[in-house]
Order: sequence, then C-alpha cells, then structure tokens
Amino acid sequence: MPCIQCENGYKWGETGDCKYKTLQECQEANTYDIVELVIDENNEALAIDAISLVTSPAIEQDFIYFNAVESNLTLASVDEEQRLIVSPALIPYKQIYRYDAQKDKQYYVYFTADTVRQAAEAYMKHHNTNNATIQHEDKVTGVHTIESWLVQDSKKDKSNLYGYELPAGTWFVSMRVENDAVWERIKSGELKGLSIEGYFVDKMETLGSQKMAEPIGEINGLPLFENEQDAIDYSKELGCEGVHRHEVDGTTYFMPCSDHEITESILEILEDAKANEVVLNKNIDYQTLLNSYSDYPKAASNNAKKAIKWKEKNGSKCGTRVGWTRARQLADRKPISRDTIARMASFKRHQQHKDVPYSEGCGGLMWDAWGGSSGVNWAISKLKQIDRE
Repeated sequence: MPCIQCENGYKWGETGDCKYKTLQECQEANTYDIVELVIDENNEALAIDAISLVTSPAIEQDFIYFNAVESNLTLASVDEEQRLIVSPALIPYKQIYRYDAQKDKQYYVYFTADTVRQAAEAYMKHHNTNNATIQHEDKVTGVHTIESWLVQDSKKDKSNLYGYELPAGTWFVSMRVENDAVWERIKSGELKGLSIEGYFVDKMETLGSQKMAEPIGEINGLPLFENEQDAIDYSKELGCEGVHRHEVDGTTYFMPCSDHEITESILEILEDAKANEVVLNKNIDYQTLLNSYSDYPKAASNNAKKAIKWKEKNGSKCGTRVGWTRARQLADRKPISRDTIARMASFKRHQQHKDVPYSEGCGGLMWDAWGGSSGVNWAISKLKQIDRE
C-alpha cells in the first residue's frame, strides 16, 4: 500500500496528510483498487515493446550484473568481463503501485501467470529484444536481450544460481550490455533494475465492453438460456468455464459458469465496472471463489435487515440489484464468498456517508445494507485472514 513515512508518523500517498501514528493504522484506514491488466488482442505486438533500465524497478527486484571483479555467479569464476545482467522482468500476481496524476488516483495493477507468459512470448515473437531505454525515456543502442525464460519451479530454476527464488511463472531475462556509458551507470549502482514498456488494458473494462449473447430469461437477475451452447459461449465471455442447470416448470435451462455463485460474483463485478465504481479484482481461482463463510457478526445481519425493512416499506432507488442481493444474504445469515467479503471490505470507502438518515439519501441506507460498521470491519479483518491462509 502507498503508506509513506513522514515527520510525525505515516501518510497515505504523496498528497496525504501526516496523520497516522503507525503503518498499520494508515493501511487499515485506506482502501485501494487492484486492477488486473491483460494483453489487448488487437495490439499483441505492443504487449512488451521494450525493456527499460531504471533506478527504481516497479516490481521491487534489482537486477544483478557480472564482471571480472564482482561476480554473483555460484559456478566457476568469470575470467573476463561479461557485461551481463540477469533480472526478473515480470512477476505474476505481484501488485505494482501506480498513480494517475490526471485523476489524482492511487491504485495497484497485477498480471496473472498466463498474461506474463503471453507477454514474454509476444516480446520474442515480435523481435523486440533489441529495444531498450533508460528510465522509460531515452532509447539506447548496444543493450540486447540474449536469453528469456519462465520459472517452472521456484526452488529448481536457473535463477537460483543468481540468488533469486521467485514464484513459478516469473519471467526472467538476461541482457548483454555493449554500451560503455550504460554499463558504467550499472556498475555505479545508478541503474538498479528492469521495467517493462508495453500496452496493456484493464481486464474488467474489456469484459464490460464485450457484447453478451442474449438470454431468454433470468433467475434472480442471472441469465438463462434454452440452448446449452449459448450458455457455454456466454461463459467464455465472462471468463468462467462450463454451465449449470436450472429446472423451471419441468423445463431444463442453462446458466453460464459451473456454479451459481461464480455467475453471481462475476456479473456483480461487471455491473460495478459499468457503473464506474471501484473494482477490487484480485485473481482468485474458482475453488477459492466457491469457499464460503458465515461467521460475520449478528450486528451485520441486523443492520442489513433494518435496511431491507425500510426499503420494503418506503421504497428506494438507492443501490444496485446485486447490492440488495448481498443485503438479503446477510439478513438471512447465508454463507458468503471471499469475493463478497472483499467487496464488503472495499465498501469502507463510503464510511463518510454512513450517518446520512435513510430518508435523506443513500449513504446510511446502503452502509447498513452492506452490514454497517460491524460488517465492514469484520470483512476487512476476515479478508486478511483468508488471504494469509
């Protein structure tokens, strides 16, 4: 998280006030977006256009270099200067901090192992191995990628010889530096690591813009199809696999994704993306998504019940369908997924509106619909526990 130490404690980002006593207090008081980046199918050649030598690599891993005086190899000694650097180029699921100055927005991005693989392959396929820059600005000659590989086993990989032990799926490169000026800047310690240059897109924006097949009906707002293949095609567009069946008046219909809760979760994320709300999109395998939890406090259920009761009595246009579906889950004390818990935790960003009376706006009503303070605080703590486990 972008909590930065300041004179009297910690502040949130470069523009924040120095008001937190501890790092933990700063981290718990602030939420942030996590965005998955993917390769644009229409611009694969630009996926990794160049590799830049930088003073502060985004993936927080410095490269190592080899010469006659200082060799980090654990094999035979080097007799002559190799002018070789070895470094990870991309680490899967590594959260990389970003700041959008135009929107004054701080967030994180990450790449899945599959996207890292695609990027590494595209870099070689489109002959970009001689494209290098300094600090993402000045193009330089005489810097060439001579080797590229993906880690298969973090403990039995060639990178272990150079002192690294990074996750499976990490993309490593070795680069030969024939440019004297660049090599001197590396040896002096000015240039410390590598940073990719490329064109990627927000996965959720990509999914939200895709045209879905037309369902013939719905159950609780989720799409139904008469034809199994239509449901399979819809699953592919959503990014899940398989279908599951529903019986309605003796007729079998098909719903995308192999499990009902997966369908709910993905469509909930898409709906929020279209509404331009915060997207908390960590990479979660389907088994994790299916795990559910019901140990949230009774106060969270009571808050949800109170919000639902007021809505049913007075009517309200506040919130979305999926938001009220979550409120009903909490009210009925049904198990909820890790994805739902993450969304409850991210609702912390709305706490400044929690005291708005139900009759005067949406703030207080939707705060309670998502479990209120007891529910949101539980979700923040529970999410840390789940991810730690």
